[in-house]
Amino acid sequence: MASSIPSTPRSVEEIFKDYTARRAALLRALTYDVDEFYSLCDPEKENLCLYGHPNESWEVALPAEEVPPELPEPVLGINFARDGMNRKDWLSLVAVHSDCWLNSVAFYFGARLNRNERKRLFSQMNELPTIFEIVSGRKPLKDKSTTDSGSKSRNSLKRSNEGHVKSNSKILDETNGEDEEHGETLCGSCGGNYSGDEFWIGCDICERWYHGKCVKITPAKAESIKQYKCPSCNTKKGKQ
Repeated sequence: MASSIPSTPRSVEEIFKDYTARRAALLRALTYDVDEFYSLCDPEKENLCLYGHPNESWEVALPAEEVPPELPEPVLGINFARDGMNRKDWLSLVAVHSDCWLNSVAFYFGARLNRNERKRLFSQMNELPTIFEIVSGRKPLKDKSTTDSGSKSRNSLKRSNEGHVKSNSKILDETNGEDEEHGETLCGSCGGNYSGDEFWIGCDICERWYHGKCVKITPAKAESIKQYKCPSCNTKKGKQ
């Protein structure tokens, strides 16, 4: 699906949208698609880089040939250390470099912003946990959810593992504090924290949770879904 992000983001909003899309792609590579990513990083191959694209797809590829490159390049040779490190440590190292690359791309686009605009851009980026924090299992420093400030539904919905749709307020009444438990839940697409004022949906296959907006599912659409499969589980089924 084509991305609506402009080819050259210029405003704070456009740059942040580009940032979150690339970030979602890298998170997918390092979490849900990690086995595929791991196999692509063959140490016998040349210098490889991990790219996140603005259409939320990821790619392991050779670096750009043009000098200077169109955009800042990710770190070279992520594949060389793969077999010489513990797998989790290697993934955490790739995650750190991926965070650095995301920031460099965002501020490459933001070079022409003024001081206040750059500050606003960084503030929005800083609301999200880093890729390293998610991949390494560390909790975000700020317990806030991702970003799209326009919540579509005040009485948001979450799908239970039984395939039913419930309101968060009903869940809280039944469980006396499940909101605290879900406060540590991270969106499987963007990595943002659970927030009770946003619509979330749970995959009935892998049991991961997603912002409705990240997987393009509305509360109305969720009502008609008997068993929800996230994009990752749908992709895996297609490959079998």
